Amino acid sequence: MDFRIANWRRRVPWSLALCALALMVLGLTGIERGDQLAHAGEFLHKQMVWIVIAVAAMFLTTVVPYRVLRHQSYLWLAASVGLLAIVYLFPAKWGSRRWVPLGVMNFQPSELAKLACILALARYLMYRENYRRLSGLVVPFLLALVPMGLILKEPDLGTALLFLPVLAAMLFAAGARPGHLALVAAAGLAVSPVFWLGMSAEQKSRVTAVFLQHDGGPAPPGDGYHLHQSKQVLALGGIVGSQLSGTRLDDPLAYHLPACRTDFVFCMIGERWGLAGTLAALALYLFLFGRGLAAAAATREPFGRLLAVGIVALLAAQTVINVGMTVGLAPVTGITLPLVSYGGSSLLFTCIALGLVMNVAMRPGYEIGREPFRFVRQAQSSL
Repeated sequence: MDFRIANWRRRVPWSLALCALALMVLGLTGIERGDQLAHAGEFLHKQMVWIVIAVAAMFLTTVVPYRVLRHQSYLWLAASVGLLAIVYLFPAKWGSRRWVPLGVMNFQPSELAKLACILALARYLMYRENYRRLSGLVVPFLLALVPMGLILKEPDLGTALLFLPVLAAMLFAAGARPGHLALVAAAGLAVSPVFWLGMSAEQKSRVTAVFLQHDGGPAPPGDGYHLHQSKQVLALGGIVGSQLSGTRLDDPLAYHLPACRTDFVFCMIGERWGLAGTLAALALYLFLFGRGLAAAAATREPFGRLLAVGIVALLAAQTVINVGMTVGLAPVTGITLPLVSYGGSSLLFTCIALGLVMNVAMRPGYEIGREPFRFVRQAQSSL
């Protein structure tokens, strides 16, 4: 047993784990700042408990080889789709149906659905040759569109949109032809007017608010308020932030920012630690994504490679969208910042996903061969 523990500790990619932990700690400083402005400290204490649980889950995920999930991938996707349907049995909360109440907490099935979809896509795309044809892209798109449609109906536009870059990244990593992916993207742009007509008035107003922004002056009403206030709060931090410079604003309304500990926690980090803090957060994310892609490139097992690529694509897209809406470059979508925002379900499943990436990094040599995907070897053998 001692040998096994020592071997496990030697193989764990500690740089990835420590980077994730650093982002969680940075998130705690932003959540604490939000609690200070709201004169309430319950969010910070709850998040600390969730961090302990999530970190334990992350390391536990590395113990059992990730390949055991390969045969259960479709079951996980089916279970997540069922849970996405169950949310409609409960009353709406804050205008949407996204949660399943479990007494001590609210479980968000969309967090499980994102990870389950990646597992199912990795299972389908490994050893497949049919996605090299344009018609072969139908099944992967259906695997993503079913949970995506249910999440869009909640409504949760931001989370639903995350499935598209994940699907594109995994198809590209599996070997789909770039020309086919470009045709699909062009078709998506062609039908975007139909998609726009199907959006609710609230969703449309969030999109148009991005193009109606103005700097300075009072905050506009409606959806433009969040975008205006987020940039104002970020600007208050300056270069080194209020925590180091000691600056304070006499007008407390300038600090008012709804969802400052969840969707807009990046603003709290910027206000507290300034430009230096936000750049440090982005540098940590870049390092995290780089380590994840390095794990994907190092493995010779196709399921593990696609799994790592999908998880990195998911977290990267989520980070770009959240930071983009924070600085006014994207609509307000309700997407949390991975590892940083307050939220039990989001933090737990993000750490489980990172645990799977660590799992792949710890076991890179399952399949020995020059190429990981069977259709390449079949093509070579037929020559």
